[in-house]
Amino acid sequence: MTNTAQVSSEFDYLREKHKRLREQNSPELNLRTHRSISWLSRAAALIDEDPDAAFILSWIAFNAAYAKDLGDDPGSFARANFQGFFDALVRCDPNGRIEHEIWYQFEGVVAELLDTKYIFNPFWKFHNGDAQYDNWELRFENAKKAAQYAIEGQETAKLLSILFDRLYVLRNQLVHGGATWNSQVNRKQVRDGAELLLSLMPVFVDTMMSNSNEDWGAPYYPVVD
Repeated sequence: MTNTAQVSSEFDYLREKHKRLREQNSPELNLRTHRSISWLSRAAALIDEDPDAAFILSWIAFNAAYAKDLGDDPGSFARANFQGFFDALVRCDPNGRIEHEIWYQFEGVVAELLDTKYIFNPFWKFHNGDAQYDNWELRFENAKKAAQYAIEGQETAKLLSILFDRLYVLRNQLVHGGATWNSQVNRKQVRDGAELLLSLMPVFVDTMMSNSNEDWGAPYYPVVD
């Protein structure tokens, strides 16, 4: 279960840091991180009673932190840009806090998510009648091998990209009505996904605020009077 006092303290720290750095960081970075913290705080408050909502709100926080121009195909564009975002985060995290979360704190959870066919996109392509994906099992094994190579090489950014591609499928299931609220089906990956996002995102946001010289990009939806 989530430690409420710890969660409150963590977000108090992020809010205080955001306020302290507001004058020196760019308005674009301030807007990104402010929005992300607001969604994360609400997600953390719901994780025990409503993991579905916690996952969705945590994903909104992720989008607030990194999403840029969505283009004509937001899904494809978003997934293609995961790698660049994670490369920047890991490069700006010399103390290895992100690595610690992935390789130690959530090692078992990451392994289970990567081994779950229900959040592997070609699995659903096949079950929705796309004959090009009748070899989804081979694709799944190859994807797991790619993840294993990233694990063996301690390639944090690459593993994050693979992992978030799986979480994106889970996000689609929830946001596009492909799941029942509070269903007993797929409960574990929803809960695990929400807890992983709630652990990683504060580190992501903190890293971004501490590295204002990095080009995090302008939010696609700025504040307009």
